[in-house]
Amino acid sequence: MRRWGLVMSAVYALFVVGVLVPWAVLISGGSSASSVWSWGNFIGDLLGIYKEWVSWVPIVMVVAGQILLLFLSVDTSWKRLKSQRHIAAACAMAGGLTALLASSVIWSVGFAIGGNDTWTTVFNERADALEFVMGLWVLWGMVFYVYLRNSSQATMRIVSWLLRGSILELLIVVPCHIIVRRRHDCCAPMVTSFGIAAGIAVMLLSFGPSVLLLYKKRLDGYRKSGPVAE
Repeated sequence: MRRWGLVMSAVYALFVVGVLVPWAVLISGGSSASSVWSWGNFIGDLLGIYKEWVSWVPIVMVVAGQILLLFLSVDTSWKRLKSQRHIAAACAMAGGLTALLASSVIWSVGFAIGGNDTWTTVFNERADALEFVMGLWVLWGMVFYVYLRNSSQATMRIVSWLLRGSILELLIVVPCHIIVRRRHDCCAPMVTSFGIAAGIAVMLLSFGPSVLLLYKKRLDGYRKSGPVAE
């Protein structure tokens, strides 16, 4: 089970870095927003994303969340002694991913309504955006902890909520992306494409732990039933 968790985490990380990030850059239309956007511009924008340290913050968040959820899915021995520690870790992870989704929704709606001036008005520096995400992270982490601190099915509930949250986020962000692309905004498509990529990343993240949880439940059922009498 643990080996499958590691394999799934590695595949997920490769997909996020090698497929989802380039796809987000592609649908954004390029940071220059010029009418002629060649593959050379695409490669340049993509390399620029990889070189920026701030771009790796959401990547590390979703990949670390996948690894932690898979670990909690296959390791249930903590239920007897150290539940609070594992619950706190799971809630912190869920709070971070939910903060990522919530930030994407707020920014995308803001750009769809206010245009390019939204970002420069509210977030003059990258630090302002990171502080906003961190504030939501703390808030959502506390919410998850209050509701799940006495739950025996915390991981399953977190996975379910993340899946529903990612679907809701995509239902909001995708129309916002269409609006800003049709307006030919300069920076807004980059933010909305990030929101779409974040929603898909969290949605796919939810499937791995779900599969392992169902697989482990079936194996536990076989162990309880014992060998079949001949």
